Amino acid sequence: MSILIVDDEKDIRELIGDILGDEGYTTRLAGNSDECMNEINADPPALMILDIWLKDSRMDGIDILKTVKRDNPDIPVIIISGHGNIEIAVAAIKQGAYDFIEKPFNIDQLTLVVARAMETARLRRENHELRRRDVSSSDMIGSSPAYRTLKAQLDKVTKSNGRVMLTGQPGSGKEMAARYIHAHSSRAPAPFVTVSSATIEPERMEEVLFGRETAERGVETGLLEQAHGGVVYFDEVGDMPGGTQSKILRVLTEQQFSRLGGTDKVRVDLRVISSTSRDLPAEIRAGRFRQELFDRLNVVPIPVPSLADRRDDIPELARHFVSYFHRSQGLPARDLTTDAEAMLQTMQWPGNVRQLRNMIERVLILGEGSGAIDARELPGAEGPGAGGETMVLGGAVATLPLREARELFEREYLLTQINRFGGNISRTASFVGMERSALHRKLKSLGVVTTSKSGARSAHFEDLEGSEEAEEA
Repeated sequence: MSILIVDDEKDIRELIGDILGDEGYTTRLAGNSDECMNEINADPPALMILDIWLKDSRMDGIDILKTVKRDNPDIPVIIISGHGNIEIAVAAIKQGAYDFIEKPFNIDQLTLVVARAMETARLRRENHELRRRDVSSSDMIGSSPAYRTLKAQLDKVTKSNGRVMLTGQPGSGKEMAARYIHAHSSRAPAPFVTVSSATIEPERMEEVLFGRETAERGVETGLLEQAHGGVVYFDEVGDMPGGTQSKILRVLTEQQFSRLGGTDKVRVDLRVISSTSRDLPAEIRAGRFRQELFDRLNVVPIPVPSLADRRDDIPELARHFVSYFHRSQGLPARDLTTDAEAMLQTMQWPGNVRQLRNMIERVLILGEGSGAIDARELPGAEGPGAGGETMVLGGAVATLPLREARELFEREYLLTQINRFGGNISRTASFVGMERSALHRKLKSLGVVTTSKSGARSAHFEDLEGSEEAEEA
């Protein structure tokens, strides 16, 4: 990484180049604004030393500084001037300069400021790299048909810059899918910035997105500017205030905006990924979401399946979370018993993957010992009766005759197992210890042909009696 020195006086820029060369830095020199911008466009430097007065140039130092901080905000810029005063220094700092040095400069002061600025640049690069690695290492987990379909769709969109709309239930992993797209795209080294549409106060949304300029605090960049070159992720975009929707629509159209309180246009190069758990077409009909914005964001719609639609992935996900909490929090690295896996696969998950993650963390924190997690440790398992010695009947079951209670139990049990195995009759029959044909007869005798149990994922079969299509559903 090199240092770009921009000064209209040849002797000055060569002197600075020699001094920094003796310190082990690689330098490049430019005598006017055109040479400066050509050097930046060819290969952005790690640091700039910029004279504020440039003779015979289209742009002065402040103009160049504004352009650099707009298009390459991570490059520290040290301003130098032989006509320096406090007003110029303040103006330069407000526009984003790292520091200000007045000519004639002290060599020790110059090298100290340069060393600090280069360290700042290094830390920024490392931070970006760590963020990139974190995104790359957070690959989604699973092998179920629903997961493979999702991953195939995500892999296709990583190769383009098209706008993606992720839909699905809360907690199903929409942000993870967005991060997967970013991590496997050409923008992976650049920032991934999340805009929490549902949590940012509506009156602050524009300031948060666009930034602001004030006389007291100078330029404060917003989330869109921070995401320049990378991805901006609008989480729960359906909750975005109506006034902000129209301004975001303009940004998507023009790729530029003005900060609050400012007049300069800020250009941004962004890939936009959005997500929602709302029915946006219904929100549009109700007048709460703009049709034009939906059309802009919904270029490539991708549904993210619920955890109930990928029950085969639950044991693998649970083990992944155990490993994650072991690494990040030092919690015990425990395995799962077969009974625990079965219970996890048969439970209801309205909170989806997020709920599973929270449950595993709770079990690891509250659990005793380091042995395998047993079904009795999972929230929802019975207390004293969990060991199987006793069972307490509740609700209407206790009032039914034995035959009806047995049929009710068998129906609920078999529906649970069918859901667990994604509607696969052969796997269900193997688990419950029945022949496939016997299971077909049992389901028919229990009236299990189609079901729509409220609040649960239901198995759907058109003709369970001998239907090979249902077998592979």
